[in-house]
Amino acid sequence: MLRGDEPFPVAARRALGDAQLRRNLGKATGTIRGRRARVVAELDDWDQLRAAGAAIKDDVLAHLGDYLVQLEEQVTARGGVVHWARDANEANRIVVDLVRAAGATEVVKVKSMATQEIGLNEALADAGVAAWETDLAELIVQLGHDRPSHIVVPAIHRNRAEIRDIFAREMGASGGVPAPPGLTDEPRALAEAARRHLRQRFLSARVAISGANFAVAETGTLAVVESEGNGRMCLTLPDTLITVMGLEKIVPTWRDLEVFLQLLPRSATGERMNPYTSMWTGVAPGDGPRAFHLVLLDNGRTATLADPAGRAALRCIRCAACLNVCPVYERTGGHAYGSVYPGPIGAVLSPQLAGVADNPSLPYASTLCGACLDACPVAIDIPSMLVHLRAKVVDAGRGAGHPPKPERAVMAAAAWTMAKPDRWARALRAARLGRLLGRRRGAIGRLPPPLAAWTASRDLPLPPAETFRDRWSRQRSGPDGPDAPDSLNAPDPLDGPNASNPLDDPDAPGARDLQDARIGQDAPGGRDAPDEPDERTP
Repeated sequence: MLRGDEPFPVAARRALGDAQLRRNLGKATGTIRGRRARVVAELDDWDQLRAAGAAIKDDVLAHLGDYLVQLEEQVTARGGVVHWARDANEANRIVVDLVRAAGATEVVKVKSMATQEIGLNEALADAGVAAWETDLAELIVQLGHDRPSHIVVPAIHRNRAEIRDIFAREMGASGGVPAPPGLTDEPRALAEAARRHLRQRFLSARVAISGANFAVAETGTLAVVESEGNGRMCLTLPDTLITVMGLEKIVPTWRDLEVFLQLLPRSATGERMNPYTSMWTGVAPGDGPRAFHLVLLDNGRTATLADPAGRAALRCIRCAACLNVCPVYERTGGHAYGSVYPGPIGAVLSPQLAGVADNPSLPYASTLCGACLDACPVAIDIPSMLVHLRAKVVDAGRGAGHPPKPERAVMAAAAWTMAKPDRWARALRAARLGRLLGRRRGAIGRLPPPLAAWTASRDLPLPPAETFRDRWSRQRSGPDGPDAPDSLNAPDPLDGPNASNPLDDPDAPGARDLQDARIGQDAPGGRDAPDEPDERTP
């Protein structure tokens, strides 16, 4: 679930052809951006909160081993059981065994990126266990036989009419309560249909599976924030609760949690706080689940931690603020990224968790505009990481002995050409032949392969009729001189008695700038000023 079946450029090109998808994404991300901007503007200390969040996360990453041991001790002391999973296969095996031990054939789930990352639903299905998503957006995706396309709003690529059709077609077919006849696309009607459909699942499930937004190391407390209350139903009704959590989700103390409960809702959904913030610590007799299991997932996280230039990606609190401001994501949607983590954070996180060899195109799925860095509530420098990962992609290709790509061949040819001044001069003169390609339009609209990819989406300006070097040499040599001196070592054209002086023609291009420069040089303190102050200067 961290890699796609096809490269990002191929998937993105197909997504760009879907006008409805672009309208859905543009409207949704624009709405979230506006709401976020309003609630962030209410806080005078937003920048200080961001800095605090980044510092707390960096402290966790620097002492991750100590905090993990502390978390395990606290969870165990409060009646929970901690399991360690090195990868997706091990995590899935642990969860499947726990569900089987509970004698369950179905589970209810509260939204969890970690379980999507490891493909837990598919692993449960292979074991004969039905997993029912209870988050409204996740339910839409599941009933539509679809994949999430956003971290916080997984069904962001669907509009209300599409959701109504999915509910009417699939709710009854999945074995649950069917949608009511005459279902409309009004949000209240859709929410009511989902409520009726899910209540049966909640009341019958014996096992629930959750993720965790945060885990407090000092007390062993886990926290989930959500907007609908479905998560709280999962966390309290079933007999057994299994939480799958990435290693990096720890915060050291309750006081640290205070910072993130201000950063996350504002950045994710544009709210001052989430409607439902659920916390649980181990098990309590007579209240909530009778058994609690915590599965701590590595799955490439320690490898990411080992990279000094990339480990800051583990600060991520899954708010999706970077997705909502990214011009690439807004036009292609999340499915084009191929990973459960789309957008800018997915472009740096997925290659690090799964390896750049499996995601060589994702680091290039960005304009490097920097909007993601500005929006990130924990100040992850995603643009710098993308450049770092691009270098790793190039190094991986070079180490694998791949044949030169067209871009690499062009760069090698350019380096050879620029190594000698005479080669470069001849190349510049030869480039003037390109003017023949754009004589009619005044620009070059089409180039032959492999340069055709450039002109497929943009025009190339015509080469100048005269190169800068030739023009410079012509002006330096004067109207009667047959040969041009070296442009870099020639005397200043303003000093020689026979030089062509643009100051002689006040209307010549650049003459006004040169006049201003000469005036500045002749002024007191300028280039020609005497060593001692001029007595005539008042």
